[in-house]
Amino acid sequence: MRAWILALPVASLLVMGTGATEANVKYPLTVALDATLTSGVTTITSKVKIQVTRQMSDPTRTRVTDALKYSGFPGFVNALRPLVVVGSIETPSNSVPIRYTREEQDGAASRLVLIADRPVFFLGPDPAKPRAGFELSVVELRFDGQGGVTGQMAGAAKVKPSSDGVVLEDYAEALVVLKGRVPPS
Repeated sequence: MRAWILALPVASLLVMGTGATEANVKYPLTVALDATLTSGVTTITSKVKIQVTRQMSDPTRTRVTDALKYSGFPGFVNALRPLVVVGSIETPSNSVPIRYTREEQDGAASRLVLIADRPVFFLGPDPAKPRAGFELSVVELRFDGQGGVTGQMAGAAKVKPSSDGVVLEDYAEALVVLKGRVPPS
């Protein structure tokens, strides 16, 4: 288990800037990604399919991020779970509903953060490791404007506010690396 104080884009997108953003991603979005996790000498590869029907509304996003800021992880999860499903994260063996989206322009690229209120998978070297508290799946994607998509995913995670943004704690030893292309329209 590793905790990151997210200078990663995920942190800034969860807590900061809840105002409107200019959308660069076209909805509905369906993208198939190659997923790779490397831990020590072991590399696991698989496929992940992301579907997003639409973005969540700004007032809803503000309510959920405020819950994290003022009520911590339990408040965040409780605010997230009753929200309308706006997509899914699918692996060959599981699918979880996306309830949180945040898109932000980054120069010519777009960043899209997606959060599901359940873990899509648990990967780790110790099968006896407790899974309690790892209640989210978190995906961060970057769209380069030419159809390329790269990103990272925590299949089982928890988050907490910090003075530097958000700390993401992943059940696995490393984040899953995602790569793919947006299919032509």
